[in-house]
Amino acid sequence: MSAKEIVKNFYKSDAFINPEIMKEYLHPDFSLEWNSSKGFIQMDYDALMKLTNEISRAYVRTKVRISHIIEEGNLVSVRFSHFVKTIENPREEMLLAHIMILWELKDNKLYKGYQMSQIS
Repeated sequence: MSAKEIVKNFYKSDAFINPEIMKEYLHPDFSLEWNSSKGFIQMDYDALMKLTNEISRAYVRTKVRISHIIEEGNLVSVRFSHFVKTIENPREEMLLAHIMILWELKDNKLYKGYQMSQIS
């Protein structure tokens, strides 16, 4: 499976709200450098798993709409919009953020991420 296919499958999955699925995609030495609307965030494997648990309590569904995806070797760049459905209002889909990320894969897992996001 190509790096691009792995990343596409990650975003099509329920990994954002299911810690067991998230574990399948993350390399044990995972790290994320995230420039968010709230400032710079650095996350390791444990921090992302904690965030996934928090997200799973707030949202019943997440969906990613990819507009661009480019692969070069073990690097994949993705531009997408992230939509969610809250537990309080599961019928309404809300745009959460616009995101651009560069993934480095190692051993067919997400190894390092460099992300910029803007809340909608």
